[in-house]
Amino acid sequence: MFLSTFEKQLDVKRRIVVPQEFRALVSGPFDGVFCFPSIEFDCLEGGGQALFQQYKALIDELAFGDPVRSALEATVLGGMSRLAFDTAGRITLPEALCDQFGITDWVAVVGLGDRFQIWSRDAFQAHRDQQRQVAREGLAALRNAQRLAKAAAA
Repeated sequence: MFLSTFEKQLDVKRRIVVPQEFRALVSGPFDGVFCFPSIEFDCLEGGGQALFQQYKALIDELAFGDPVRSALEATVLGGMSRLAFDTAGRITLPEALCDQFGITDWVAVVGLGDRFQIWSRDAFQAHRDQQRQVAREGLAALRNAQRLAKAAAA
């Protein structure tokens, strides 16, 4: 699983060192990661062959010509880059994707279990604060629903 958050600095060629823990998770026939614009947020999403296969299976479930399938194909497959590791474990982020999400110098590489995201550091700090609030409210609502269900069952 991709876990934790790492802050990394891009060099002048837009390269970052991928955390060793992440590199170990994606080892296989292609020594690198797949990266594309996130569907959910203004950041990059990445992962290994397993993530690519997961999206491909999801797309294949939809009928050819379905507008959601077309949108997923254009966003995920059409926006995807294969980023190979160099000998130092770095990947080079595509210029167009960096420009699209304001990634210029410092980035946050955020593990999300089966995938990871790459954010500009400042954008991630704001996003993290907002997500923490959503998590608090969601957890409180879940606990309340569980209490009500227990009370109704008793």
